Amino acid sequence: MELLDFEGQSVLDSRDVSQMIGKQHSNLMRDIHSYINDIEPNSNLNSADFFIQSTYKDKNNQVRPCYLLTKQGCEFVANKMTGKKGNQFTAQYVSLFNSMKKTIETAPQEILNKLHREWNVPTTLSGALQLAANQQIQLEKQKPKVDYYDSQMRNPGLMTATEIAKDYGWSANKLNKELNKRGIIFKQGKHWVLYQKYADKGYTQYEPYDFQKSNGQHGLYNNLKWTQRGKKFIHDVLAKDNIHPTVEQLDLLEM
Repeated sequence: MELLDFEGQSVLDSRDVSQMIGKQHSNLMRDIHSYINDIEPNSNLNSADFFIQSTYKDKNNQVRPCYLLTKQGCEFVANKMTGKKGNQFTAQYVSLFNSMKKTIETAPQEILNKLHREWNVPTTLSGALQLAANQQIQLEKQKPKVDYYDSQMRNPGLMTATEIAKDYGWSANKLNKELNKRGIIFKQGKHWVLYQKYADKGYTQYEPYDFQKSNGQHGLYNNLKWTQRGKKFIHDVLAKDNIHPTVEQLDLLEM
């Protein structure tokens, strides 16, 4: 049994939870559907803070639905249980999440110590500030004027909305809303999807994220990512409304 990482937060697969509480996965899925139906009418609550829709491949390579449970989701399930199984499940998930929290809290200092040993990276604030100042001076001396397309468009990999949004100083949510306002994407359930007129342009791809559990089962969920053609398309669309990436804004101010 192990925690998974979903967009920076620790989660448990509903299949693992079903084993932990001794319930058929189909029955747990039914219960979670019911919980979500109770949560969603309340505008102050977001069911995704508890239960995140996902998928996995079964032994026949068929994609099946499942959920990823956050710590709050585990608490929700535990609160519905009584007796020995409920107590055991609570003890298990609390231990898992606390262990992950301790790892996250201690990791930065361990990494910093390793960097200091191997690369002489400063471990004090004053040393770090001095190093940063020296590096900034060198960057200013060496910094060329680079065209946006050369600096931003040549990465051949797929990009998330979060990565593209950072070019504009935005969040992924703001970028998605701007694209939705322009009739490019729409919300389907909890996911953003391209309108059909753009679906065959090569702007996006679904990148499957496959993970293997300790019991040998595989889980799978799909992330919508933008290709470099899609990133250029976003750039051109926003440029028509005089919305430019931060690097271009700086160049325009200097002109």
